[in-house]
Amino acid sequence: MADPGDRYDPAVRIVDHDPAWAALARQEIDRVRGALGPLVERLEHIGSTAVPGLGAKPILDLQLSVAALEPREAYAEPLERLGYRHFPDAGSLRYHFFARPPQRPRSHHLHVCESGSRHELRHLAVRDYLRAHPAEAARYEQLKRELVARRPRDRLAYIAGKDRYVAELEARALEWAGATPG
Repeated sequence: MADPGDRYDPAVRIVDHDPAWAALARQEIDRVRGALGPLVERLEHIGSTAVPGLGAKPILDLQLSVAALEPREAYAEPLERLGYRHFPDAGSLRYHFFARPPQRPRSHHLHVCESGSRHELRHLAVRDYLRAHPAEAARYEQLKRELVARRPRDRLAYIAGKDRYVAELEARALEWAGATPG
């Protein structure tokens, strides 16, 4: 059971797409790349803020691809110096999640995965699929706005409400990208 203090988040609101998100993501990518140097195999702006025209929570999602997830300290310590905190998830041993600032509301999420992994592919496929399919992006935005209207700031209800749709979206995106869902 989640901590009740972890349930509500002022960032769980949907705002219209902000064209400045791309530049802000680029600045953060440069900061992270500067701190990690050759550990970075790929660093991308992902998630809804990376899709022009798509309303989103005002949190920038980035994905860092590394050669190997272990030792985690190789990238965790430099990320902590940049203000990120690692949030372990026992159910997610194939990628790591960091957020900045550590307390809510957060401005940045950083997903760390292995290069060439399913986790790397699925985030990129969904982003690119939504960019290429504006009607799908509009449906996704509509769902997000409805969920927030029903349960404002309720992070856990928002996540649960999107689960099925996101799983189906991911399957379509992976198929579109030429990968087999699974």
